[in-house]
Amino acid sequence: MNIKEIAGRAGVSVATVSRVLNHPEHVAEKTREHVLSLIEEMGYKPNWFARGLNSNRTYTIGLMIPNLLNPAYVEMAKGVEEIASKRGYTTLLCVTVGDPQKERKHVQTLMDRRVDGMLLVSSALEDDDIFRIKERGISIVLVGENKGNSKEPTVRIDCGEAAANAARHLLSCGYREIAMVYGKSPETENQNKICGFQRALQEASVAIPEEYLVCEKNTIEGGAAAARKLFELSSPPRAIFTSSDLLALGVMEAARETGRSIPKDLALVGFDNIRIAELMEPRLSTVAKPLRRMGIYGTKLLFNVMENIDDASKKREIVLKSKLKIRKSCGGGEKTP
Repeated sequence: MNIKEIAGRAGVSVATVSRVLNHPEHVAEKTREHVLSLIEEMGYKPNWFARGLNSNRTYTIGLMIPNLLNPAYVEMAKGVEEIASKRGYTTLLCVTVGDPQKERKHVQTLMDRRVDGMLLVSSALEDDDIFRIKERGISIVLVGENKGNSKEPTVRIDCGEAAANAARHLLSCGYREIAMVYGKSPETENQNKICGFQRALQEASVAIPEEYLVCEKNTIEGGAAAARKLFELSSPPRAIFTSSDLLALGVMEAARETGRSIPKDLALVGFDNIRIAELMEPRLSTVAKPLRRMGIYGTKLLFNVMENIDDASKKREIVLKSKLKIRKSCGGGEKTP
């Protein structure tokens, strides 16, 4: 079984079958589906190794995420896979747990496997690490905030302004004793959120006691631990903003344990808008990141870089908009679903 036989059965040229396998986005949907159905029916298996030798590509990309247990990164990965699979690429997923050394080891593995490109999500790598990857001829796109000052193509949101908007909403609801619970990783992203949160309170001349800023692991358990610390203060906060929805879910758990009602006794706003946020009771107010779109845009940008498409219409930095989802947990009235 070979590509010529597939073309004969499909009634198309060999070049068309090749495009379906290599660049399916360039083939009309009806033709593409017809050829793919015949490929499946006839049990044709492309010789990917030979394909790579002929094109000097491996048709694989690497995706580096900090945490596989965080639904936010899973949603982002879905967007990446959606685009990569349409282009005939395999995605190799690596989990860094926010550890720079582990991320460097994964990078080395991906370089050894000769991936054609890498998507680094909330990367903890330094500029020297990025340079080393590019020296190997591997294209890079950064998704989210990264630790270095690299000017590589990037897809992100303005985390600082998003956090400031969340704090401003709590202020507009009349809260003044507002704490922030943030995760240890991703470090750069969370530092930007802290700066935005502090800026909004300072603009409103609202003091932020040092003990109102609590850092814990970016998990449900971490959120619960942070909330217990805040609840034990002589003047506990009336509202809490968290740097992720996972942390917010932990705050909810600790509030239930201590008999606190949300939002009657405690207002709460999270960050990410993972699916479970709107299934909680009360429904969680949160900053909605366009997670799947970040994965989609990042992957499309990576292919542009890999194919040297860099004209004026192809942006090297894409800043997507976030949106504050106002639900019951912040006590400000439910305005968005």
